[in-house]
Amino acid sequence: MDPHNLFENDHQVPVSLDQLMNINAPSMYLVRIDGDSMEGAGIFNDDLIVVDRSIEARSGHIVVAAINGEPMCKRLVKTQHDVILASENKRYPSRYLQPGDDFMIWGVVTYSVRSHGLD
Repeated sequence: MDPHNLFENDHQVPVSLDQLMNINAPSMYLVRIDGDSMEGAGIFNDDLIVVDRSIEARSGHIVVAAINGEPMCKRLVKTQHDVILASENKRYPSRYLQPGDDFMIWGVVTYSVRSHGLD
């Protein structure tokens, strides 16, 4: 198959990333990732993530949160006894919430977008 023909199909429906990712909704915002602790989940340094404040975070969701004012992007894990913000890179430990920690979830990650260095 000729790759040039992929874009010549008259039946293709235009795709809007704004609509696909619902970026214009009031509950949505974008965050640039600084670090590699979520590589195992496919989120890499300098990626852009789409975050939705309107979704109630559940165990297993990737969230943007803060512990004692330190912002982070991690996988939320809730067990019978613990709330854990888990890294998806073996080089980084998971963060267990401790009594007295100031913890806030700022939203659930719904999409990530990667730049391929064409600055």
